[in-house]
Amino acid sequence: GSLWADPVLACSVTIVRLRALSWLVFAAVFWVPHWSQAAPESVSRQGSPQGRLQLRNYLSDQIRSAPRLQMAEKSGTGALHLIGLGLGDEKDITVRGLETVRKCKAVYLESYTSILGVEKESLEKFYGCDVTLMDREAVESECDAMLEMAKTHDVAFLVVGDVYGATTHTDMAVRAKAMGVQVKVVHNASIMNACGACGLQLYAFGQTVSVCFFAPNWRPYSFADKLVFNLRNGLHTLCL
Repeated sequence: GSLWADPVLACSVTIVRLRALSWLVFAAVFWVPHWSQAAPESVSRQGSPQGRLQLRNYLSDQIRSAPRLQMAEKSGTGALHLIGLGLGDEKDITVRGLETVRKCKAVYLESYTSILGVEKESLEKFYGCDVTLMDREAVESECDAMLEMAKTHDVAFLVVGDVYGATTHTDMAVRAKAMGVQVKVVHNASIMNACGACGLQLYAFGQTVSVCFFAPNWRPYSFADKLVFNLRNGLHTLCL
């Protein structure tokens, strides 16, 4: 039941801390003048071998001493299965994913971070079971009933693309772990790597941005700053 037994989930929930540490590495290697006072003075020695070794040791100590999320022990016989559906239609699900769906007591489809190329009815016909749609509000605020069910039964949560392509799904996995629900993941193809089909090199992409589906009273434009940043630095932008 430990969060840290799942490398993908562990990586996802610590992204903020690792980003901060990555900037620390950048500062050490490229000799930013105003080095953080939190690091030992010897670490800031202009990228010397000794300084880099001390930097590695310093970062290792910081990671080991960082607080860990407290997760409840597994409390039942069920599980929450996060299943990626790929990028096409109902047949893009993996064999393992399909087998899992067919054994679950309830199957939910997240329907707002991305849109599948077929209707829900096509999934139900191919999977041989009912599929319940979950919009943004249901996923972020009303999923407690689904997680409670997952304590004692197998429950499938379907995601277009790959499971961890959106922070919303990482948050759900963390919430499930906190409730003592076992979380199992079936990965699939994602737009994050499939965008290479357009001929652009993946290594030349900058920050990915999310362009949300606007609502009458909710029209965020926070993605614009990242788009401009990428443009000024000669980087491609993947807009989701």
